[in-house]
Amino acid sequence: MLEAVDRLRAAAGEQHRISRMVRVGTVNAATVPLLIPVVRAFRAAHPLTQVEVVGAQQSDIHRALSEGGFDLGLVNHLEGDDIPADFESTELLRGRPVVCVRPDSPLASHPAVTVEDLLTAPLIAMRTGYVMHRYVHRLLGGRAASFSYSTDGAEMGKLMVAEGLGVTVLPDFSVSGDPLEREGLITYRPVAGDTTQVLLMLQRRKSGSVPPAARDLHEVFVRTARELSGALSGDGA
Repeated sequence: MLEAVDRLRAAAGEQHRISRMVRVGTVNAATVPLLIPVVRAFRAAHPLTQVEVVGAQQSDIHRALSEGGFDLGLVNHLEGDDIPADFESTELLRGRPVVCVRPDSPLASHPAVTVEDLLTAPLIAMRTGYVMHRYVHRLLGGRAASFSYSTDGAEMGKLMVAEGLGVTVLPDFSVSGDPLEREGLITYRPVAGDTTQVLLMLQRRKSGSVPPAARDLHEVFVRTARELSGALSGDGA
């Protein structure tokens, strides 16, 4: 009987933990414009449930989803990439790569930034393992910019741009609506002649039961992304 009581206590504790915590892994390329409204709306409906947001590379997010460490994962894919079959994937946002610059940068005076322009500017690049690192390497055709930095995530890249250290390349949905963009500290321009599409995907494991809080947060992500997508479609740099 004592063993049965211990098992019941353990099960109740685990259920309590699940209901009070939802863990989200994100690659940090669309977190501010999308994630903050999502967390705000979710908190209003679930005031006792904590949302833990963990920045990580895509491979780490996939591993944590598979092992149960994350309930949800936000990852980027370039159009045409293979989507892992082990996860249920929902497209949240679809955008284009853009060059993020300061408004007083010479590149901001151009309607679009060419590859040649990009090669002459100090470039703030994402580290290996990020989709935007792969995109920029392909865009430049193996050529190196005049000077480059390497950083781990879009948020630091945007801060470095705002401080005048250089330019970076991100999906437009990562820059449009960002607090730095709203304050006039950064802006963005399209890449001339490029038609690449970047997809922000929300992923979760196909197998196993989904905690109610994680399911509700998934729905808030989808609803908020639909609203944000409508706003982005009418926005211009």
